[in-house]
Amino acid sequence: MNLNLNDDNKHLIFAPLTFTRPVGLLRMGILTNEERWKLLFPEAKIGFETEDYLADKFAAMPTAVSVNAALIPNAEVVEAVKLLKGNEQLVAEGFWIARSGTGEILIEFKGKTPVRLEQRWHLYQRNAEVLHADFELLTEGRVSQVISKSNTIIGNPAQIFLEAGARVEASVLNTLSGPIYIGKNAEVMEGCLLRGSIGLCEDSTLKMGAKVYGATTVGPHCKVGGEVNNVLFQAYSNKGHDGFLGNSVIGEWCNIGADTNTSNLKNNYSNVKCYSYVQEKFVQTDIQFMGLMMGDHSKCGINTMFNTATVVGVMANIFGAGFPEKHIASFSWGSDQRFDFDKAIEGAMNMMMRRNEQLSSADLAILRYIADKNRTK
Repeated sequence: MNLNLNDDNKHLIFAPLTFTRPVGLLRMGILTNEERWKLLFPEAKIGFETEDYLADKFAAMPTAVSVNAALIPNAEVVEAVKLLKGNEQLVAEGFWIARSGTGEILIEFKGKTPVRLEQRWHLYQRNAEVLHADFELLTEGRVSQVISKSNTIIGNPAQIFLEAGARVEASVLNTLSGPIYIGKNAEVMEGCLLRGSIGLCEDSTLKMGAKVYGATTVGPHCKVGGEVNNVLFQAYSNKGHDGFLGNSVIGEWCNIGADTNTSNLKNNYSNVKCYSYVQEKFVQTDIQFMGLMMGDHSKCGINTMFNTATVVGVMANIFGAGFPEKHIASFSWGSDQRFDFDKAIEGAMNMMMRRNEQLSSADLAILRYIADKNRTK
């Protein structure tokens, strides 16, 4: 069976993270939805139904069942999708899960309702539940690598799992509020304090003395230090130094300068306003805790101070005195200038070469589209 993960008209809702990827490639818990579907349904071939400018890199599969990419699949969902026939649509509590053909024949899903994402802040708000499920999916029937006796464990040691090559020394691991997953070749340096639930993915590092509160996801190839609370790093991003980051989502190839701090709560404890790419203005939310949403390839200088509920686009370079604006457009340079496209690409390539990676022609086309679209506003 072919499956296409459908953005469900949420491209702008999850922006800036989805400016450079389909919804099905957002990392939450430990995995992306593409990775979950491959684990739960290994026979399926996975494609994407997404924006036209992303389709060259993230192609759709022909003659495929469409699956809602804003839902986190579980085993019951997968089994129900396997049974779909022509023109049937799987629905639950008024929303669609998957559809074949026209989807005109409605089939009510009877299993456990999957986690549903409607707003970008749901990524961190609902991360604990997804992290628990991913931990069970990845570790069921398997045995963890031995945990070094140099560590202090609080809670159930069975809720700690170390993949092959993972290294954890002289740290405190607390599982009373959730599991701790340490991915292949990942490292927790000495002196770290970890309070689950936490997912540290393949080849990522927690720097010495890091303080990490759950629910936090550190995607592959990241380096994270300082104090972190309920944050998702997608991949290849760095927050290597002291400073607080909370209730936030950071894209790929981002760099948070030393001693950068992010407010995640207003001084008057009221609900926050944040920038909406759908309405192209700041909108009132019913959320009290919200830190930083940062798109791919964006960076900030040392000692940057982010206001509560700041939204940063793609390829922004943030520096200067005082607090930056609460919405920073893609390809911004400093506080009020545009980042020259060629110079921005040069900086991104320099960062990526340190990890033996580079931008593909498809990546460049996507970034050019974002830059040109941003220039017209």
